[in-house]
Amino acid sequence: MTLGPDELARYARHIVLPEIGGAGQLRLARAHVVVIGAGGIGSPVIQYLAAAGIGRLTIVDDDRVDLSNLQRQTLFVTGDVGRFKAELAAEAAAQLNPHVEVVARVTRIGADNVDALFGDQPTVVVDGCDNFETRLLVADAALARRIPLVSAAVGRFEGQVGVYRGWEADRPCYRCFVGDAPARDALTCAEEGVLGPVTGIVGSIAALEAIRQIAPFGDDSAGRVMLLDMLSLRFRTLALPPDPACRACGATRG
Repeated sequence: MTLGPDELARYARHIVLPEIGGAGQLRLARAHVVVIGAGGIGSPVIQYLAAAGIGRLTIVDDDRVDLSNLQRQTLFVTGDVGRFKAELAAEAAAQLNPHVEVVARVTRIGADNVDALFGDQPTVVVDGCDNFETRLLVADAALARRIPLVSAAVGRFEGQVGVYRGWEADRPCYRCFVGDAPARDALTCAEEGVLGPVTGIVGSIAALEAIRQIAPFGDDSAGRVMLLDMLSLRFRTLALPPDPACRACGATRG
């Protein structure tokens, strides 16, 4: 596989970076990223990964665009209200970069279809969904298949982004961070609100971390969680040790 003239021009600002270069751009072109959720977090994730030249993007979302989404979900416009987000996101990504194969899955990921969605061993999974039941399901599926997971969440003026490779001896999985039954009564964005640009910042960081997992650069972020507080404009990064009692990742290490 080689990059054509159009791709060399399109990705020139990547290729000139010593940390990425032509070899890193080829790794991006060969990669397959599954994005769970095409909402406020998923919008910048999909846009930046498509622009970066990810070879294949699979977008999983069963929801339709609502008028209340439009203050943060930048992939959509007023005329899109009522249409499926996954299909619209796939159309937008394909228009942004014709070199990217984009697949829309208009479905809610669950135990009955996770094998099919992850069956061809994606390179990375990015989870930007809005409920813990789905987050735990996605995290367990990624862990079992040894797929790096980038997990991102927002609420009000806050956000978090973490990278998990819990099968490695010194790395935690997502359950090491949140446990088995995390805050199941937590409020949704519809209930507690969220400032639109917070989702853009968090989604952009999630896209960056997905790229880092494919074409490594800088420090390895696996096992660390970035916490963002936009009220006080503070960013903190926590190093997470693996939980020796974690039932999810204990059997997968080594």
